[in-house]
Amino acid sequence: MASIIRADALQNTNTSNIISQTNATTLTLGYSGQTIAVASGATLLGGGITWTSNVVTSALTVAVNTGYFVNTSSNAITVTLPASASVGNTIILSDFNRTWATNNLTLNQNSLNFQGNTSPNPVYNTAGQTVQLVYSGATKGWIPISDDDVTLETPQSYSIDFLVIAGGGGGGANVAGGGGGGGYRTSTQTVNPETVITVTVGDGGASGANDTQRGSNGSDSSISGSGLTTITSAGGGGGGTYNPTAAGLSGGSGGGAGSPAAGGTTSGGSGNTPSTSPSQGNNGGSGIGVSGSNYPAGGGGGAGGVGSNGTPSGASGNGGAGTASSITGSSVTYSGGGGGGAGNNAAGTGGTGGGGRGGTNGSGGIQAVAGTANTGGGGGGGVGVPDTPGKAGGKGVVILSVPTTNYSATTTGSPTVTTSGSNTIMQFNGSGSYTT
Repeated sequence: MASIIRADALQNTNTSNIISQTNATTLTLGYSGQTIAVASGATLLGGGITWTSNVVTSALTVAVNTGYFVNTSSNAITVTLPASASVGNTIILSDFNRTWATNNLTLNQNSLNFQGNTSPNPVYNTAGQTVQLVYSGATKGWIPISDDDVTLETPQSYSIDFLVIAGGGGGGANVAGGGGGGGYRTSTQTVNPETVITVTVGDGGASGANDTQRGSNGSDSSISGSGLTTITSAGGGGGGTYNPTAAGLSGGSGGGAGSPAAGGTTSGGSGNTPSTSPSQGNNGGSGIGVSGSNYPAGGGGGAGGVGSNGTPSGASGNGGAGTASSITGSSVTYSGGGGGGAGNNAAGTGGTGGGGRGGTNGSGGIQAVAGTANTGGGGGGGVGVPDTPGKAGGKGVVILSVPTTNYSATTTGSPTVTTSGSNTIMQFNGSGSYTT
């Protein structure tokens, strides 16, 4: 049987200057004239692998004796092997962006055997993997002589800015307090490549369903991942309603209190619950009992200010102001408190940052307004059921700002992706994940 000599296996040899010969007795090296004895019938495989300059990002039929960098950041890729090959032909495929674990590489055998089998098509799914295939002949076909994953020896850590807004609290049902704004928290953290950041976006709390029912608290929003400090923002507190459940509920920002029995005063819910530093929200306003048909309730607290108290004149409290963030590249205010519902006098306005206004029976009846979606605004308090019931809090939002040079594009949950300056912004209006 003829022997095979690989040019790239010769030591101290410039393989680009090798002259290939078959059935020769000597091998002449072109750069020096040096000769090497070659057995009769030997075949010299010249030159080695040529690497393509274009990174593969979509389906491709590959050529023999060629190396390819394959980038599956945006999608899985199927590579079709050549329809014919000779013994010793080699193909190398390398995970360009370390994403084969997320979006796999599949090899279409194209009628030739792979390790002696015609099916199934091989799938490579390890991050950082490099596969070297050598054709062994018709019986076994392509054989991987190396398919190891390569540990990232130079991890490039970088910083991500986070904004985490919880769902706003729902307004109470009857002469009721406004819902508190969802907890507002920010964070800047250093991450390493291939970290999966789990994003949870909290829903707004429901409004009270009957005359004695408070609004519900909003749900928490959070980010978490290996090596990260988990950031959790608490849902806004639900607004209180008429006696005996007038007190507002505590949360990221506290819900406003409903109007208690005539002559009484009831406090709004506490903000920044559970406690964080810096504070994620403020207290809700108090409701007071006034004889007649006024029934002033308190406004829900906001991330940037407390909810206003109901007044003896009968006006209900306004929702507390939210807090602005420019993480998206534009200033946007989040987590405003909902306004308190009134009897026949003025209802409370919603706080800036998505807080809904309260309802009133005055002026022919004005409906309460829900908190704005994906701001974490509290819902407005209502007045009686079914006349002007309270409204639900607004859903929360989680926003990540990543240096564009480090952005991987590997996400779940379909975030809205934009750019601002040198950063890429991902706005999650629902739960999902980002892999660095």
